[in-house]
Amino acid sequence: MSKEKEFVKEITNIEDDFAKWYTDIVKKADLADYTDTKGCIAIKPYGYAIWENIQKYTDDLFKKAGVQNIYLPLLIPESLLQKEKDHVEGFAPEVAWVTQGGQEKLEERLCIRPTSETMFSNIYSKWLSSWRDLPMVYNQWCNVLRWEKETRPFLRSREFLWQEGHTIHETEKEARERTIQMLNIYQKVIEDLLAIPVVKGEKTASERFAGAENTYTVETLMHDGRALQSGTSHYFGQKFTKPFEIKFQNREGKEEYAYQTSWGISTRLIGGVIMAHGDNRGLKLPPKVAPIQVVIVPIAAHKEGVTEKAQEIYNSLLQKDFRVKLDLRDNYSTGYKFNDWEMRGVPVRIEMGPRDIENGVCTLARRDTLEKQEIKIEELPEKLGLLLEEIQRNMFEDCKKRMEEKTSVATNMDEFAKNLAENQGFIKAMWCGEEACEDKIRELTGAKSRCIPFEEEHIADTCVCCGKKAKHMVIWGRQY
Repeated sequence: MSKEKEFVKEITNIEDDFAKWYTDIVKKADLADYTDTKGCIAIKPYGYAIWENIQKYTDDLFKKAGVQNIYLPLLIPESLLQKEKDHVEGFAPEVAWVTQGGQEKLEERLCIRPTSETMFSNIYSKWLSSWRDLPMVYNQWCNVLRWEKETRPFLRSREFLWQEGHTIHETEKEARERTIQMLNIYQKVIEDLLAIPVVKGEKTASERFAGAENTYTVETLMHDGRALQSGTSHYFGQKFTKPFEIKFQNREGKEEYAYQTSWGISTRLIGGVIMAHGDNRGLKLPPKVAPIQVVIVPIAAHKEGVTEKAQEIYNSLLQKDFRVKLDLRDNYSTGYKFNDWEMRGVPVRIEMGPRDIENGVCTLARRDTLEKQEIKIEELPEKLGLLLEEIQRNMFEDCKKRMEEKTSVATNMDEFAKNLAENQGFIKAMWCGEEACEDKIRELTGAKSRCIPFEEEHIADTCVCCGKKAKHMVIWGRQY
């Protein structure tokens, strides 16, 4: 019993210490654990199952968009990394190096991939010869290593899982279209699968990916009002194709450089799900991404016929393709099981005891609203399917409402600072286009430019910081 009491005790209150609340959820919902490798986590089966669902959903969309998966080496020769100046400078502080193989010192250092633009570019230069070979639209699901100074499970770790797509095209127009196409796929993944609304836009020059001509982003807002960059898509133009000699014979028989893109999402999306939806009871998972959509918890399972009926219902739901779990643990109380599955964020819990079975009914308990409803067992598959759809919609709308409530407008720095202090979130404010003003806003408030949204609004004529003529409306916010 002491073990039970220890497990179900309250997690840190979300309003008291958001960071501690977050790490409590990661641990107590059994998503991940720390390891002896500093800055790296072990993703547990339940956490990895969430990533598998994200991966499958995303990969299906990729394939419909003509993306093919490949795999490239983990180790990148230093000479390759040095070929694109802006890229190597941008990643230099985060690169880990292999300098020795076995007992021998290497003639050339090998970089453990922080990203694979240079490796893809090297491969493309070998594989491309004619315009008939284009486009090449490749992606890899892999791990990367970045020597982060401060780490937090899923949000920022030295080694993490992601996908990185890299494409080359015949024309600038085609490459730019692909860049936006993939950004739109990320929007669908995050909004439709994860039930988190996004803001789409372009990064300012200072926030671009190292080596990109344009970086586009989908930004999300977490429960505490901080922003999470949830996916990016980059247009490189010919910044990599020229130094890497990625050339092809065009339709007129002349040699020409290709146009390139890159795009990616990572396991930080799991952190986004935790922070966007979770509450003081623990994790709260949208049904589409939940490893377990429904858990069956029999009451008084030791009594005649209860376990058998629960098993029957489990088998029928399994056949209907629900992701379902039957909890027959006999070393924990029913109350403990309820708390356990709520902590793990399972969208629906089915409760049934001897009297329920006698009456042909069961109780459905929602994780999102904590509401309960009694239904006939014979109606279970249909009612359960509709309920899961409703929960998915409700979670998205709740998240969208919170984002709207935490989005404000500022026309001067006093308003800007006041908004952040009273209701931290996205701030819409005009900007002159000067990096100096970006830096000053960050220095004074801790907020950075998140993006220039595709749908700009005219809030004022002048920059929120310097008072000069404004060029863009920018969404600002403190970030993870």
